[in-house]
Amino acid sequence: MKKTKKQQVMAVVRGIMVAIGGFITAYGLEAVLIPNNVSDGGVTGLSIVGSQWTGLQLGILITLLNIPFIILGYKRIGQNFAIYSIIGIISLAVSTNLMHHIPTIIEGDTLLITVVGGIIIGFGMGLALRNGGALDGIDMLAVLLSKKSPFGTSDLILFLNMFVFIIVSTVFGFQGAILSAIAYFIASKVIHIVEEGLSGTKTFNIITDQPEVMAKTIADRLQRGSTYKTVQGSYSKEEFVEVSCVVNRLEESKMKEIIQEIDPKAFVTVYDTSEVRGGSFSKHVID
Repeated sequence: MKKTKKQQVMAVVRGIMVAIGGFITAYGLEAVLIPNNVSDGGVTGLSIVGSQWTGLQLGILITLLNIPFIILGYKRIGQNFAIYSIIGIISLAVSTNLMHHIPTIIEGDTLLITVVGGIIIGFGMGLALRNGGALDGIDMLAVLLSKKSPFGTSDLILFLNMFVFIIVSTVFGFQGAILSAIAYFIASKVIHIVEEGLSGTKTFNIITDQPEVMAKTIADRLQRGSTYKTVQGSYSKEEFVEVSCVVNRLEESKMKEIIQEIDPKAFVTVYDTSEVRGGSFSKHVID
């Protein structure tokens, strides 16, 4: 199917954002982490170790070691993901070579190094993932595994990198590996924030014997619509009405107040909702 002009423009914008993500990540590596003997995780971390061992340019190793993962991403995830990932990895590889001798912005303070470095590389990687690409083969593997497991991409990236940091310790020592792990832990949380957004949304499922009053109060006070669903208790076989409503994080406490006021005995489940599309969901002023 031929892409519309709008889709083509969006594809170009996404490619640019992925490339910017690679540039930002490279800056975090070359200006913060590597000069202070702190590594990245994933294939990039392995490339840093390989560069220290062999003397080869970091960018060359990043490109070569990621080739098998790009092929895997193309076959198992899709052509677009592979293309955006190639853009991101090339951007990262070229940027690390260009920035290799830039001044280090932080030295000596290990806590500040791990925090700042983790934030910068996490932002860059998250920006790439948010726009459909990956900067690291481990990221691609994590995206693939996330489709078949209950774990999120950032959690799987963190788990896979545990094995990488063992190898990192052979070059940067045990302390360097620990600092690398801390930096990447921070990065994984930033990746999650960039992917999902800071505001986020929550879905409330409320089983109550006053569904009409609950729904009307939510509509009046939060200007939020809700849906009804009939559910049945597995033990009692009794039927109940479940009210479902999506709110933003700023409205969460107000929603809990409404539930407590209308039906303190209501059975409530609350979970994060990563994305909301369609309908008329928007931000409202909370009274």
